[in-house]
Amino acid sequence: MRVVGITRTGSDHVEVAALTDADDAVRVLAPLDEFWRDPGSYLTRDTGGTTFPRGEVTLVPPVLPGAKVICIGLNYLRHLAEGSYRAEPLPEYPTLFARWPSTLTVDGAEIPVPVDEEGLDWEGEVMAWVGRELYCATADEAVDAVVGYSTFNDVTARRAQKTTSQWILGKNADCSGPLGPLVPADYVGDLRDGLHIRTRVNGVTVQDASTDDMVYAVGETLAYISRTITLRPGDLLATGTPSGVGYARNPAWLLHPGDRVEVEVEKLGVLRNTIVAAQRRPAHC
Repeated sequence: MRVVGITRTGSDHVEVAALTDADDAVRVLAPLDEFWRDPGSYLTRDTGGTTFPRGEVTLVPPVLPGAKVICIGLNYLRHLAEGSYRAEPLPEYPTLFARWPSTLTVDGAEIPVPVDEEGLDWEGEVMAWVGRELYCATADEAVDAVVGYSTFNDVTARRAQKTTSQWILGKNADCSGPLGPLVPADYVGDLRDGLHIRTRVNGVTVQDASTDDMVYAVGETLAYISRTITLRPGDLLATGTPSGVGYARNPAWLLHPGDRVEVEVEKLGVLRNTIVAAQRRPAHC
């Protein structure tokens, strides 16, 4: 099963739906709030509601407006070694930052370059979805609470990110966080067993790694967060990117209008987005 959010023509009401095997239709599972009250039950059902042709709905992230989107920085050793942080020792605890849910978008969406940026940088990742409340959880309890995973691209505005020691601005550009469909965790398995992750720009492979190279595992990281912040169903954890980002290359390689970026993760599928020029009005993701 591959799960997406949808809106129907003339409505902003978000529903959660399953894509058909042919990707030509969606089958409604539940309204967004209802789905996240018991996501596990919906992910194991063989039946659902009405089926609509893909062309009759708009895909949106199946993300609650109040969801916490927490991201791990510097979670692959070779990524740490390639960038401006290579002289620093490996932190004992994961470096965390936040994204706003409003910056998330979907496969096929256009990503605008902010007006003060020379371009954007790619960061192919895996996103984990929390399905049960976590408070002071153990690592085993935390990873067991993950209901699914998605392909994710943590597209970054590097100038804004590097202006200060805080990364928030550079990690929250309009429509800069495309998400693939949610795939149930039972199908995906443990990321520590290794999923192949690749990023391509205009067909050229720029990142090629495995999730078993992560420094901070999903369960341990969620457990660590839960000792300070209660995590709830629908919260998300972006698990970090491997080496191969654009700004660390010589010369630097950034995404410009017209470029096509793809993130492919084993078992999760391919996420494809096109870069466009800055927009005069704020983008609606």
